[in-house]
Amino acid sequence: MDRNSRQIALYNGFDSISEPGRRPQPMFMRRTKTRRSRTALALSILCVLLLVWGWRSSGIGIILVGSRLSNMPLSHSPPITIAAPELASDAEAPLNPPSPINTTRMGLQKTNPAFHLLIPASESNPDLCKTVLSSFVLSYPSPTLMNYGKTFDGDNWDRGSHAGKIRGVFDFLNDKSKVKDDDLVLVVDGYDVWFQLPPEIMIRRYHKMIYEANDHLRRRYGMVTEGKPGDGTADRVQKYTQKVIFGADKICWPNPARDPACAAVPYSTLPKDVYGPETDKDKEGFHNRPRFLNSGNVIGPAADVRAIYQYAVRKVEEKGRRSIGDQFVFAEIFGEQEFQRETIHRDSQWTGRRFYDWVSNALGTSESPLSANITINNMTTIPGQRYEYSIGLDYESRLFQTMTHSAADVEFITYNSSAYLSSIQAAHPSLHGLPLFLPADLQTANAPFSYASPGNHTLDSSSSDKALLLPYSAALDTLPTGPHEPSWRTLPLATNIYAASIPSLLHINGDKSLLSTWWPKLWHHPYSRALLRQYIRYSQTPTVAAAAAKGGQTWWDNRGGRGGVWTDNGEWMAWGEACKGTEEAVFGDGKGVWGKEEGGRGGW
Repeated sequence: MDRNSRQIALYNGFDSISEPGRRPQPMFMRRTKTRRSRTALALSILCVLLLVWGWRSSGIGIILVGSRLSNMPLSHSPPITIAAPELASDAEAPLNPPSPINTTRMGLQKTNPAFHLLIPASESNPDLCKTVLSSFVLSYPSPTLMNYGKTFDGDNWDRGSHAGKIRGVFDFLNDKSKVKDDDLVLVVDGYDVWFQLPPEIMIRRYHKMIYEANDHLRRRYGMVTEGKPGDGTADRVQKYTQKVIFGADKICWPNPARDPACAAVPYSTLPKDVYGPETDKDKEGFHNRPRFLNSGNVIGPAADVRAIYQYAVRKVEEKGRRSIGDQFVFAEIFGEQEFQRETIHRDSQWTGRRFYDWVSNALGTSESPLSANITINNMTTIPGQRYEYSIGLDYESRLFQTMTHSAADVEFITYNSSAYLSSIQAAHPSLHGLPLFLPADLQTANAPFSYASPGNHTLDSSSSDKALLLPYSAALDTLPTGPHEPSWRTLPLATNIYAASIPSLLHINGDKSLLSTWWPKLWHHPYSRALLRQYIRYSQTPTVAAAAAKGGQTWWDNRGGRGGVWTDNGEWMAWGEACKGTEEAVFGDGKGVWGKEEGGRGGW
């Protein structure tokens, strides 16, 4: 099989490494073909054929049972929908953010929008510095710290800091001088998030997921007419669309189990047997598919993220609920959205559609728990209140890998050994031959070390830049080069082996001991000090200074800055100031205080 054929196969979810003449097998088609399953399959096919015949005559679309399109909900405002040609091949699509970002008529026409990384963090500590370092070496925009230096005096266990995160992020997004509506915003927790893949890959995956989700929602919920048919302004648009993606958790907390936040949200898009026969039946949650909102990671257009935070602020501050935090509130908003969608959908169904949903529920292929008539605490609907907020979840950990009850799902894998990959599969029988391979977007990505050194420029002892604040040091700056330079294939990458995905970031929100035991496993850890020095050194060159002045695509956040963090009140802190005294916890290399390793006086 040639390279292009293999990449097309990988993109479409097939294992391209098959025997000659053997038809490639889809990644998730691995259920045992028992007599009972064959009977159920035959019945489901018969029902689908009957429904297709009925719906074709009425002009109504049908969702195929078993579709792997992401069932992520969206808001009724105009959606971002990336044009299909741009998604034709992961391997061929540009890794750098497109300028302008091409969208369909239903999307946003953006010319070089900014990308903002927001991190709620009221103080610095080694865990925050690990988050920041991992973003630096991959060249994410310089983070802006929300609520930095602020103290909280609430009565609950966190003194109100979790509710304060909502107000801090909203106030920043509401400042139109800093953030434009079309800008892309990524908000992550400050003390337990590590970046693993570069921002270009995260953004491209985000666009692709949004495209898939919109396609699925159009099939499920259909179209509506907006405008007045009589005056020529009427337009057919999707009833529900998606623009914002949160992380997904295996358990619902701290919301009550029968509230919409827990009971009304869609099922995961992962296969029903992804963890074997105990899938979704584990009372402890370890073998449950993730389907509940996690508030620690969210990405989307600034205008849409701002609207969600504005509603959350009102929920917390205007209703006397200051003792609840961001996790409770955002899960509640998502639950309200899904409860309203499915209630309206169910009430508007005609007889054939109700029969289809009954069959789907009987066969276990229903997308919503509401089809099963489970007990759910009714939400109080307020006339005129907006419940559509473009929210969907990353069920397959393509962007965000949450860790609550999920540590056993993750293996640090190097992809240059087929024998090693086979041993991983052998150690997890429920994988049933699920292929593990380096995805196409990483096969064609720039080398891992290149993100800390734009232009592939390498400094050495003879460089004219050696007089900068961080002069070259063989003991501190030497990195493997040439044929010895690591690639994405030779570095250990945290992989969700059940979803067959390599997430862009890890959110260690479960077992906190992983914050210390897993940190040394990250691909950049052995080289962190050298990569950071190289990254910061480039903030001091004339070329970089000119690029920072231009802002935009080259520098993501239009304010520029490199090798430090912004606070939400506009102050700049260099790495040496923000992370002073964290060297051993962050680098673990015994080389001393940052900037003074060899008697230097630099404070970067």
